[in-house]
This record gives sequence, C-alpha cells and structure tokens, in this order.
Amino acid sequence: MRLSLLFSLLFLSSLSYAQELKYNSLFINKVLTENANAVVRLDQLDVEILSQQKMTVKNKQVITVLNKLGNRNARTGLGYDSSKKIKSMNIVVYDAVGNEIEKIKKKDFKDVNAVDGFSLYIDYRKLYYNYTPISYPYTIEFNYEYETSDTGSIPSWYFLSGFTVSVEKSHYSIVYADAGQKPVIYEKNLESLEFDKKETNNSITYTAQTIPAMKREGMSPSFEKISPKLMARIPNFHYKGFDASISNWKDMGSWVDNNLLSGRDELSPQTVAKAKALVLGVDDDLEKAKIIYKYVQDNTRYISVQIGIGGLQPISAIEVDKVKYGDCKGLSNYTKALLKEVGVTSYYAVVQAGGDKVDFEDDFADLAQGNHIILAIPYNETYYWVDCTSQILPFGYIGTFTDDRKVMIVKPEGGDIVTTTAYVNEDNYQSIMASYELKPDGSISGKTHLVTKGSQYNAHFRLKEKMDEDIVKQFKSRWSSINNLAVANYHFDNNTNDVVFTEDISLSASNYASISGDRILFTANAFNNQNVVPDRYRNRKLPFEIQRGFLDEDIFTIQLPTGYIVEALPNAKEIENEFGTYSVSFEQNTDNHSVKLKRRFLLKKGYYPKDKYKEYRDFRKEIASADNAQIVLLKK
Repeated sequence: MRLSLLFSLLFLSSLSYAQELKYNSLFINKVLTENANAVVRLDQLDVEILSQQKMTVKNKQVITVLNKLGNRNARTGLGYDSSKKIKSMNIVVYDAVGNEIEKIKKKDFKDVNAVDGFSLYIDYRKLYYNYTPISYPYTIEFNYEYETSDTGSIPSWYFLSGFTVSVEKSHYSIVYADAGQKPVIYEKNLESLEFDKKETNNSITYTAQTIPAMKREGMSPSFEKISPKLMARIPNFHYKGFDASISNWKDMGSWVDNNLLSGRDELSPQTVAKAKALVLGVDDDLEKAKIIYKYVQDNTRYISVQIGIGGLQPISAIEVDKVKYGDCKGLSNYTKALLKEVGVTSYYAVVQAGGDKVDFEDDFADLAQGNHIILAIPYNETYYWVDCTSQILPFGYIGTFTDDRKVMIVKPEGGDIVTTTAYVNEDNYQSIMASYELKPDGSISGKTHLVTKGSQYNAHFRLKEKMDEDIVKQFKSRWSSINNLAVANYHFDNNTNDVVFTEDISLSASNYASISGDRILFTANAFNNQNVVPDRYRNRKLPFEIQRGFLDEDIFTIQLPTGYIVEALPNAKEIENEFGTYSVSFEQNTDNHSVKLKRRFLLKKGYYPKDKYKEYRDFRKEIASADNAQIVLLKK
C-alpha cells in the first residue's frame, strides 16, 4: 500500500514537473495538432524604426516539430550584407517534454557566401546551422537580432507560415521614433482571424493566438492568396544607399529607375559595336529584340540568386558582360542595356514568380513584393515579356512561371502595375491525331501526332533537350494506363516563332485489350484518358481554383482485328456547365473495319467557393467514366 502510494506521488510529481516545463509538447492544445506537422509555440517579431536610416529587428520563433515533414518549418538561418548587421543569434533545442538538450551560439553557426563560387555576389552572406533531430517531437527556439540601414524593407508578417503549420501565439510590433516614420500597414485575409490590434502614439502591435493549421486540399488556391498577412512600409525610407519618399507605384518606379538602375546600363564600346552589328540591316524593333534575346541566351548563363540578395539593384551590365553570368536582375538589366544600344525600349519588371499566380497589390507600393525580374518590351501598343534567365524559352513566351499576374514595370516617368501575358482556356491547346491497330491477341501498334500550345507547350517542349532514355520514361509516365508500352521512334519539332511543339511518336503495347472467350474488350481512348477524379472531401474547408484552363481536341482512328465484329459501341456524350464542356462520339466505318473517336474537352479558368467543389468533382467523374468507355468486339 505504501509502495502504491509512493508510485502515485512520483507520477503526480513528474506530471506536475512536465506541465511546468516551458515547451512541453505533450500538452499542446489538440486544436493545434490537428492537420499539423509543426506547431509554432511563439512567433514574435519586434521592429524598431529609429530613424530613416536605422532599423532594428528582433525575432523569437519557437516551433515544436511533430514529425519529419515538419522539419522544413524549423528555420535556422539568416542572410546579411554590408547594410545588415546581425547583432545576436542563437538556437535552443528542447525534447518532447521541454527539457533543454542543446544550445547553439552564434559562433557555432556556419558563415558562408550566399552565392558561393560567383565573384559578383561575394558581399552577400548567410549564417545558418543545420540541426539534425534524434527523435520527435522536439522543439527548436531560434532567436536573432539585426540592425540595418535599409528601412525600405520592413519584414512582412505571416500569421501562418504555410499549410500544415498551426500557431499558438503570434506577436508583431513596430515601434517608431516619430510621426514621420509611422508605418502604413496593409492587412490581407484577416477576416476570419481573431486578433488584437493596439496603437499608441509611437507603436502598432498585432497579437493572435490559437490559429489552427490549414490543410492543403486538392485545387486549393495558393497559400499566398488565402493566408492572413501583414505588409508594412514607411513613406520616407532608406534603401541600398538611397533615400526615398514613396506613396504609390508611380513614385516607386521613378525612384528605382533614378537610383537603383541609374548608370548600370553602360557597356564597353566593343560590346556596343557587337550588338549593333547583330542587328545591321534590321529595321523592325521586335526583330531586333529577338536577335538580342537570342544573343543573351547563347552567351550567358543564369545563376539562381533570390531577389532579396542585393535587393532590387542589379549588378552592372558591364560586369555581367565580362563574366557571362548573372541572376535574374543582372541578366535582365544586361539585356535591357543591349536593347537600348540598338534603339529598342524595354522596361525592368518586378514579378512574384512561381507556379501559383500571385499579384502585386495595386494600392500598396513596397519593396517586399516580387521575387523575380523579367523584361517588358513595348511594341504596337502591347507588351512582349521575356525572361532573360532561360536559355530555351522562345522570345515572348514566359510559360507558367510568370504568366497572368500583376507586376510592376519600371519606367523613367514612374512605375505601372501591368498584367503579364495570360494563357487561358483555349490558349492552352493540345491536339492528338492518332491511329492504332488492335490485333487479335489484344496488342496495339500505331502512331500519334501531338501538337501543344500555351501552357501545354510549357509542359512538353523541354522534351527536345532530354536524353533518349528520359524521353521514353516520360512517354511511359504520360500514358501510364497503357501497360507494356514500347516506343519505336519519335520526332519533335519546336516551332519557336509560333510557340508550337509537335511530337510524332510510333509505339506499341502488348496486352492492351482484355480477351474473354470470343470477346475483346478495350478502352477506345488510349492516348488522352482523363481517368483521374479529384479527391473527395466530406467537409471541404477551402475554395478551389482552376488557374488556367485548357482545350484538348482528339481524333483517334482504330483499326479493328479481322474476324471480329463490334458488339457494343459506347454512346456519344455531351456535357456543358460553368466549368467547361466535354463531348465524345464514336463512328463505325464498316468498309475499312474501323472506329473513329472524336473528343473535345474545354476546361475553363475560374475561382469557386467550396460549395461548388462537389459539382466540379461530379463533372470530372463523368468525364473519366466517358474516357474509360470500352468497345466490345465479338468473334464471328
């Protein structure tokens, strides 16, 4: 009895001790662990604007990593340059119940070039520490403080850092010395967030608690579009050695052009002469631009450097010309300088690039927006957009990395918010003309002629750069529903003028059809079978988005085996709704013993509330059923 009492006292004592530990992961609110790979216990950012040319930033972030997938959320590094001095930095690691197990001081961090091996970027460095966990869950506390003269780059604030991450407490504050430094705050997607906001005569503070994790759902919009966020700027700031007074994008464009870009477009006389020789006898500005763009593609290489390294200011054109490499800023500025020398106007354009379309905010001009630079070339009252970092993209084609989004273009007279080229619905075209023969043993052999444009071109044209082995692997992945696929030969044509990619492929496959007694059953649509049905959600939380849409048009001619007749042919089908249209038909030709399949599928771009998701899923489910319809043949 005494022993039992002793064990009980020890258990209660250990439980009480565990509860007292600061970062005990065993007692995290279940609301925060649901759908989460990591829980942010505390995310606190304190910004102090001391003057137009001095700002300090302190951050304390404590994250409990629940599993291996949560490691990506444990931030342990920070970049710096000549205008940004890291005053302090440390990491503390805790075990599952909150015991401190490791402490990493600033001297233990690795100090490396942010862009190693490239002389143009030696001024930009990074302090980081790679922590390797020994068990889960664990908690990592990351503290840092830095001082900077770049008051034009006040850190934005994300109440949530991404999908599958929850937040126990989020705190963001800005303290400013006088009214002239009072920040303008842009609030985005805060409607569903419970938060406290406090203002004094020299500070603004936001605090939020117990923010559940958002689970990524199929076709959900980009996190950037739906996440709660704050952006801050001060009207009078200092950035990379220059003072600024900015109230709108027009002001921003003028300031960037007059300061960050000024004098950086100079080239050597030899390079100027070379550029002019390239376009000798060419009068049309667009043709000149194409020639210069091709020259840059053939004579430079891209190195990946985030726009934050060096800010918006590019390396000078003359330096890029010497070393023949650069980041997006350097290569765009270099191309712009070459175009200027041959009499072609172009504009430096700042964009938020990526697979998800993210717009610049029309009414909030700050330096935090944008992660990539491209060029805008005005011609006949439109803009041709070029990405100077690519050695293979056709002139005027930007693919899905920077398409259809609001960007800032920098003009001498001021900045403009302009939308880049949109590839929407019918623009994203694919056509498959195919003929294949079905043999009595269930095998098939045939040829396909495939044409792609728009965003579908983007998904295909890089095939021409791949090795044979990789090309065949991609064909097998594309037509994964065809077992035992063998590729006999193929030919590609990349029409970069019209931006059209053509593929001619000869192929075969054994056991494509199923044989059951005197019958052969097979799916007629062998080469564009949309058999993937979107995931089902009993209680969907998020809206969904079709970012671009597409149009597929297919005609397949199927030669039937001798000695068999068509016993059953699928019915024709037509569907039309707000998401798009679909039609398929089957035509039997008794003279040459064949069946012709005609198919058309238009999917429309759109942003839809979660309540529409079931309708969309039913639409795709019906298409999948029609695409999988089988022809039944009977032996005579």
